[in-house]
Amino acid sequence: MTLLIMVFAAVTVTVKWYTRKDDSMKLGILCFLYWGASIMWLVDALFEYAELRADYFSPALEDMVNDTFLGLSAVAFGLVIWLVRLLVTDPRGSVRRMLKQS
Repeated sequence: MTLLIMVFAAVTVTVKWYTRKDDSMKLGILCFLYWGASIMWLVDALFEYAELRADYFSPALEDMVNDTFLGLSAVAFGLVIWLVRLLVTDPRGSVRRMLKQS
């Protein structure tokens, strides 16, 4: 489930990044984060399949809920990393203007 959630997030962000005219929001960084995590979980799934064989395709409900929570947490953590980087680099100067006003 983590692999599925992360691939959906990676594809969604990649489409958004590819169709966007400017790269002021630095969506490429988010693409790399999500695709890297997708590759990591693909390798994990391959090794788990090699270990469990047919049992891999019939997970327990508790395992699926845990994997879903982990996948959503990873997507949220990637968004936090991207947002912090965006605020630090401040490509549009919004944070700088706000700090000068106060």
